[in-house]
Amino acid sequence: MAPAWWRVRLQESHRFAMVILAVYLLARGFSALLLVELTHYQVPVSWTGPDVRYDTIVGLWDAGWYKEIATQGYPPVLPRDELGQLQQNAWAFYPLFPFLTRAFMAITGAPFAITGAMLALVLGGAAALLIAVILRAHIGTGGAIAATAVWSTCAPSPVLQVAYTESLAILLLAAVLYFLERQRWWPAAGIAVLTGLARPIAVPLGIVALVAVFVRWRRREAQPISRSEYGGMAAAVVGCGLAGLTWPVIAWWGTGVRTAYTDTMGTWRYGQDIVPLKPWVGIADYLFGPAGPWALVAAVVLIIGVAVGPWAAQLSPVLRAWILAYPLYLAVVLDPGTSLFRYLLPCFPWAAIAVDAAWRRNEDVMRSSMAMLSRWGVTAGWVLFGLATQWWWLYELWRFVPPSDFPP
Repeated sequence: MAPAWWRVRLQESHRFAMVILAVYLLARGFSALLLVELTHYQVPVSWTGPDVRYDTIVGLWDAGWYKEIATQGYPPVLPRDELGQLQQNAWAFYPLFPFLTRAFMAITGAPFAITGAMLALVLGGAAALLIAVILRAHIGTGGAIAATAVWSTCAPSPVLQVAYTESLAILLLAAVLYFLERQRWWPAAGIAVLTGLARPIAVPLGIVALVAVFVRWRRREAQPISRSEYGGMAAAVVGCGLAGLTWPVIAWWGTGVRTAYTDTMGTWRYGQDIVPLKPWVGIADYLFGPAGPWALVAAVVLIIGVAVGPWAAQLSPVLRAWILAYPLYLAVVLDPGTSLFRYLLPCFPWAAIAVDAAWRRNEDVMRSSMAMLSRWGVTAGWVLFGLATQWWWLYELWRFVPPSDFPP
């Protein structure tokens, strides 16, 4: 029979998990109501067919590419127009989510949109649980629940229940961060390699792995590092490197064109060229004129300040490295656009800072009535803001207005 203290811990963990899942499902229920309402505003398009319903509206935009991959696979030849210009094609999209969806389609017999949406919903719930577990180790149970509530209800969170890859990618990301924090190098390495088939996040994840290795190396005198652990540390870093190379190499092998992946990604860019930082300079100049460079500097300072300031002191070096490396990586490789809201969803540690739970305070202050009241008041404000802006995100970005529109 298990000791009493162990049974108590299991009960606490079970209650914690139930609360997190309840928060997540309530958030997704609200988003589902908004999606149903959106069906009255979405005109029939090729993605939905003649009937716009919940089970078709969750298949808009990139879900169409994932459906093509799930049902037809990838094209063996890169498509070009009569002038030889490369056309947009499925090689820009990573295979793990559509292939998983295809497997469940074979089991359930359900169409892609609804199968993909349900898979995303379940994976998003698993991601919410793991995010809460990660945060609870640093900001306590109440802080983790509050932060997960804010993350689950933020403006782009409906993407966690449509046929998109975000849920899967964030679950894998959270798993890598979880194992890196606990210095379980080999599981971190294995899951990092999987991220290379889910989403292009290997470069910032590699930076985080280097930070985790450096933190461990600094403690080598107090806690000697064995040869096997050195091997695991190297594997974690190498795993992230492999993740970054896996899909471009597969695209090369599948098409015979060495630059198939990057060339295909370029078809979504103006002029079909990927030039780091240049689009951000252009948009800053357009929005702020001569003050554009200063606006960019201010944005970089803000990102760094959020990650290194005292309001994030309770977060681990791994989490702080992630919320520093990932946004700066996006700034280098991404064009500024409406998809940025969705791309920032993996920055879940921001939610801990948003609810004022990551300051380094003594226990008495943390548990005081005023501190608790302040935290839950701030949390309620962020949740209400997220619920309100979900409709903006769905109506302005997820809803497609023919013949062309800005992507979510």
